[in-house]
Amino acid sequence: MKNTMAVLAVSSLLAVSACKKTENNNTAAAAPEKERFTVDSVKIDDSIKINDSLTVKYSSRMLVFPTLKNKTLLDSIYFTEKNIGDFSKNGLRNYLQKSKNEYFNQIRKDAKEWGSDLTFAQEWYFDTGMKVKSNMNGYLHVEYIWGSYSGGAHDNYGFSERVFDLENNKKVELKDITSMPAGQLEALLMKNINKINSGTTDNTGQVNNSEMLLVDKIPATGNFYFDEKNLYFHYSPYEITAFAAGDITIPVSWANLKGTLNPEFAKRMKIN
Repeated sequence: MKNTMAVLAVSSLLAVSACKKTENNNTAAAAPEKERFTVDSVKIDDSIKINDSLTVKYSSRMLVFPTLKNKTLLDSIYFTEKNIGDFSKNGLRNYLQKSKNEYFNQIRKDAKEWGSDLTFAQEWYFDTGMKVKSNMNGYLHVEYIWGSYSGGAHDNYGFSERVFDLENNKKVELKDITSMPAGQLEALLMKNINKINSGTTDNTGQVNNSEMLLVDKIPATGNFYFDEKNLYFHYSPYEITAFAAGDITIPVSWANLKGTLNPEFAKRMKIN
């Protein structure tokens, strides 16, 4: 009887040990849950009256990416700024506050040199912003916008498009997408310049961006983005056309780039 009890006790102990081992193995095998990608933002709006003739406004909206931790990637995302250091919401808010103060102080300093040059009331401004345009297949597309007016015939504005590879923590370069030689890509850009309406049309209502070209060749710049159908190059006023043409976006279809696409990129974007 004692031997039977001893065997049962050992068997129970082994069973409990096996269960705990199984539980530990299951726990070890469970992959940590990936942190969900989130986007927040900070914005500062302020204005000051420099003198009786001049009011100045400052506005800036900056995106915050709480789940992104790689410093090299974050430095690339905030490429228009210098020495941010702290990419948290409070850190970016403090940075914008500092930038605003520096802008106002510079205008105050300049105003002392102008004296009474401003003979009528004017409102100057400086405005910057960031927008997430898309986030697909591990590629994050951020659009940067800026605008300003500091006297003269009209204000100025521009765009910058940047795509970030969140799987490899880097900015996407053109070479990561296509190996097409620059000359061939330039020819496609010239051919496709009137594909998207920028607001410039001829007497028949047809898109006529090419009529305001200031260059003989349209460069394939780093100011690009993409979707399921095309690769797009975005040009700010004066970059390739007269100011009246506005900003110009030129598409290049994946079919146009067939045979030159990076295999890894084509696979992630599901381009056949």
